[in-house]
Amino acid sequence: MSIKSTNISTIEHRVEKDARWRANGHRGGVLWFTGLSGAGKTTLALELEQALFVKGWQAYVLDGDNVRHGLSSDLAFSPADRTENIRRIGEVAGLFADAGFLVLTAFISPYRADRDMARNAATDAFHEVYIEADVETCEERDPKGLYVKARRGEIPEFTGISAPYEVPENPELVIDTAALDVPQSLAKLLGYVESNFAIDG
Repeated sequence: MSIKSTNISTIEHRVEKDARWRANGHRGGVLWFTGLSGAGKTTLALELEQALFVKGWQAYVLDGDNVRHGLSSDLAFSPADRTENIRRIGEVAGLFADAGFLVLTAFISPYRADRDMARNAATDAFHEVYIEADVETCEERDPKGLYVKARRGEIPEFTGISAPYEVPENPELVIDTAALDVPQSLAKLLGYVESNFAIDG
């Protein structure tokens, strides 16, 4: 996206990234949870956030519904609006990661190109986590009653029903919530986080 603002410059921070990591006891980064509605993204992100907080880590969840109450309240669910929503979240998540936080994002983010854009914003701190569950499983859960409404045609462009979901091709981690329960999924996530974000000493 081209920058429309003029007369701006880049300000360099005076706190080094490594210093932030040492102060927090872990590296900053983005765990980008993607998957269908009802796959378990928000549930697992919140469980992981709580578990990391207990360990003394700086972790924060950015959830699709919450963000659309504020930062993206002006956006709907057209492909263009979805892209802009993910662009904004990718930039915010990248800033959090740069500040030393472990950011847990829970967004359907159905398009690979949009997820790649978010990855570019966070660069090597970005880890794509595919929360895998087929439409049938998610529809059986339907925690918000959205699939019922989508099947009745009350929700246009609903991912998995009337709009596409592009499965990640090379995610850093896959959590199959159709096969694993919440404790098992959380254990797998914690193992991954420890391996990739913990620092010695």
